[in-house]
Amino acid sequence: MRFYTLRVGCLLGFACFLSLSWIKSFPGDGAPDLQTLHKRLLVAEELGGKVSKDLSIILAQLGNMTRSANVSHLQNNTSISNTTAMTVKQPSDDLSPRPLIQANMHLYMPHLREHPHSLVPNVVLGKGRSGVTMVLAIPTVKREKQSYLVSTLSSLLSGLTSSESQDLLIIVFVAETDLQYVDSVARTLSENFPKEVHSGLLEVVSPSQHYYPDFNALKETFGDSKDRVKWRTKQNLDYSFLMLYAQDKGTYYVQLEDDVIAKSGYYSDMKAFASQSASSDWLYLEFSQLGFIGKMFKSSDLPMIAEFFLMFHKDKPIDWLLDHILWVKVCNPEKDNKHCDLQKAMLKRRYKPSLFQHVGLHSSLPGKLQHLKDKDFGKQTLFQPHSNPPAEVSTSMKHYQQHSLDRLYKGDDFMWALTPVRGDYILFSFLQPIHITGYMFHSGNSKATGDKLYNTTVEVLPSNATAGGNLLAGSAKQSDGSFIIIGEFNNGVAKGEIKEALQPVSALRLVVKSDSDVWALLNEVHIKF
Repeated sequence: MRFYTLRVGCLLGFACFLSLSWIKSFPGDGAPDLQTLHKRLLVAEELGGKVSKDLSIILAQLGNMTRSANVSHLQNNTSISNTTAMTVKQPSDDLSPRPLIQANMHLYMPHLREHPHSLVPNVVLGKGRSGVTMVLAIPTVKREKQSYLVSTLSSLLSGLTSSESQDLLIIVFVAETDLQYVDSVARTLSENFPKEVHSGLLEVVSPSQHYYPDFNALKETFGDSKDRVKWRTKQNLDYSFLMLYAQDKGTYYVQLEDDVIAKSGYYSDMKAFASQSASSDWLYLEFSQLGFIGKMFKSSDLPMIAEFFLMFHKDKPIDWLLDHILWVKVCNPEKDNKHCDLQKAMLKRRYKPSLFQHVGLHSSLPGKLQHLKDKDFGKQTLFQPHSNPPAEVSTSMKHYQQHSLDRLYKGDDFMWALTPVRGDYILFSFLQPIHITGYMFHSGNSKATGDKLYNTTVEVLPSNATAGGNLLAGSAKQSDGSFIIIGEFNNGVAKGEIKEALQPVSALRLVVKSDSDVWALLNEVHIKF
């Protein structure tokens, strides 16, 4: 610092010396000629430019030194920082620094200023996995009665394929500052899921000792008891921590709880639904109708969402805050609630049936029993819609109520027909001959398991009569009207491929060969083209 001050003084003195020398060089009794004056002005200008440049460099260096000194001083005194960097504590096999840029947490949680490392997560188990499609985030706390965590993880991990396991990350956030309890949870999960821990599929993290504020200073609002206000405030902070920790680990983030079970095939269903929704604008996708369970967010939205939660973490429950984000985004104060609800509905999409069910009886709020159940969970779909080629559909069978063939083909319903008799048919006449790679017809469903198609054939009408004739010379069987039999129903299902020699196809039909004793319910028609 003294060196730079001395250098500034020397440069200023040198500039003054040049100026005096220039003035004294003139004769005392006369003015300098114009040419000499011009040359000396040019020299003075050049020297002045060099001095100015040197002064600018010195001032910039002095400024940098001052800022560095101030930053060091602020860090030592834990002053406010507009943007806080939370550096993740790495597992032993990953020592590279990995800072996570956070929201302005010091503004919303001023107590954090007193502890510079209060935002460093304690990564108890983990391999630093990132770049996955989906992150499942599960906060867990010490419960007075019963822990459901192992059962929840067993349900989530059961049935995953090898590729799904590699494209998934499950983060268990032990929302406690009792390190002995945190370590006990980590040991339990290591013992029950050693393969998943070793592969990096399962992580266990916890907050620092100083993350949570003094909950006793909270105000009671909305008629909630002091315990409930503390519980909902802590939940806001737990979810915010999890979102900020997971924000750069995957494409999608799914919020779960530690007392749920998952439907078989949940991962592929969620991934497919997210892919289908990629072209639309949404804030979250819902895979359960209960609270925050099964809410999927884009990871790119997590910093904004978490900052909103932190901003109002003491004021309202987290599900209310999430709804407020929707309101801020799309609702017009000059219009009514109906218009607002319609606008909010456009930013959230619901998947049915629900993929997650709440199973815990004892809430994480001490003394509270939780009887909530998702009525949509476990519901079997009564029909399977598909995108079929344009066709005129007709049948000789009479349908029951609104369960028509036309609605089935459009993917709106299943077809339910009164008792079929010999010769009854279902016909799909294509608007123009098309190439069909395969077919699938499925009869019966959970509502009427016995109402299936029996002794029923699948037949096609080739647009080229010669092609059909060539096949008839082989093993193919002809039906009436140039139709050729290509398959039949077995245990209520008919599926198969159509030979290239029969292509293109003008029509496809199902023909009942004998009287039935039961009604017929067709829940799936898939003509692959």
